[in-house]
Amino acid sequence: MTLYFKNGEYTEKDKLSISIDDRGYYFGDGVYEVIKVYGGKLYTAEEHFGRFLSSAQKIRMPLPYTVEEFIGIAEELVRANGISEGHVYLQATRGVAPRIHNFPGDEVLPMITAYAIDNPQPLGKLEMGVAVRTADDIRWLRCDIKSLNLLANVMAKQEAVEAGCGEAVFVRDGIVTEGSSSNIFGVKDGILYTHPATNLILNGITRRVVLKCCAAESIGVMEEPYTLEELRGMDEVFLTSTTSEITPIISIDGETVGDGTPGPVTSRLQRVFEKTIQQAMQETN
Repeated sequence: MTLYFKNGEYTEKDKLSISIDDRGYYFGDGVYEVIKVYGGKLYTAEEHFGRFLSSAQKIRMPLPYTVEEFIGIAEELVRANGISEGHVYLQATRGVAPRIHNFPGDEVLPMITAYAIDNPQPLGKLEMGVAVRTADDIRWLRCDIKSLNLLANVMAKQEAVEAGCGEAVFVRDGIVTEGSSSNIFGVKDGILYTHPATNLILNGITRRVVLKCCAAESIGVMEEPYTLEELRGMDEVFLTSTTSEITPIISIDGETVGDGTPGPVTSRLQRVFEKTIQQAMQETN
């Protein structure tokens, strides 16, 4: 039996229903988060739920729970569903109301749902890397909000998969922004390059962890816009996300990155990242 969360209650999936008038269904009017679970413990939960509340605030949607209360909900889902390695998905929409574009009145409360599922580490991709293809970044200008409006991301990802690739890399006016569901990093002469955390990208939690790892390891970082041609000329390229961790990129649009194998800086950061996971698990025990 799998338990789901809906507005303060835990219920079985087949007993859970969402109204056709939910604004998430009509407009994608909501936000979401994905939190990784290792050894039955949430990883970087405070950072994820802090961003969740921030995204909700940016779309002017008050939520009735604190970071600590959201963590409690997620922990209960992990415990009740016996998740050892997986993730928690949490979503909030503006609620159920007749279909009009402007916000409903204050009497309409957000619809908050969540679940926890098994999802093992993608060890093959972490070791061997993935190919990517580029795509025009046609998304709106508030990519810093982790909203439900992901159609452009979905289309780019599908085109990448159909081309035999693991991810799409967005390019806006010649500048590399991020992946369809990840952040993108390049390494040149031992220096790490990544797009700054502006409105054009989502400031990924794994991205933040990687930057902290770089500081701890004295790896230089340049958070500045760079072009697609500059990305093609990098010694190493990798992507980061909650479920993909630090995944090497071995080719871009069919062109090999470096020698076509994960590079030394990428491998080093993978090892340091794994240590942060182990340390976090020890701290929560």
